[in-house]
Amino acid sequence: MSQVLYITAHPLNEMVSNSMAVGKAFIESYEEAHPDDEVVHIDLFKDEVPEIDADVFSGWGKLQSGESLSEVEQHKVSRLAELVDQFVAADKYVVVTPMWNLSFPPAVKRYFDAVSIAGKSFKYTSEGPQGLLTDKTALHIQSRGGFYSEGPAADMEMGDRYIRTIFTFMGVPNYRLIAVEGHNKVPEKAEEIKLNAIQQAESFAKEF
Repeated sequence: MSQVLYITAHPLNEMVSNSMAVGKAFIESYEEAHPDDEVVHIDLFKDEVPEIDADVFSGWGKLQSGESLSEVEQHKVSRLAELVDQFVAADKYVVVTPMWNLSFPPAVKRYFDAVSIAGKSFKYTSEGPQGLLTDKTALHIQSRGGFYSEGPAADMEMGDRYIRTIFTFMGVPNYRLIAVEGHNKVPEKAEEIKLNAIQQAESFAKEF
């Protein structure tokens, strides 16, 4: 049995959001094809993901020196430990985001900061950082109103580029993108674009 982390980062549901619609279609198809696997949903607009702030740095420092943590420090440090342990234990990742201002909602960066922890998802070596998640698989489902896969806007796309890079940094060898793109550029084809992405997601879910 495999565990899949289904990580969504959109304040709206699948009735409004293209990325969420494609993500829902993927997960439903995946669960049908892999009934013994466990899917855990992380909603980055609802679930608690602490920022790495002064309390966290203070708490980490106190842990190393054996000092007692304040209640706030203990809560944040413990929650971050839960998140990274959950992330490392998973076998597969499905990340669903819209493109916001060429990137993604801020909650996505906060989450990847929480799970990119030395000694957990990567380690430092004499030759530089080395990823530890070498037996995992990741999928990014991203909606973007324009066309960014190729052409003059391709270099401006920073969302999938970051997510792909951070997964590579953590050692994940298998990464795939399903892009739902162009629906604002050619609104007359918006429904067709979404349906094509849903079909692609449902098909890929069977082999993911």
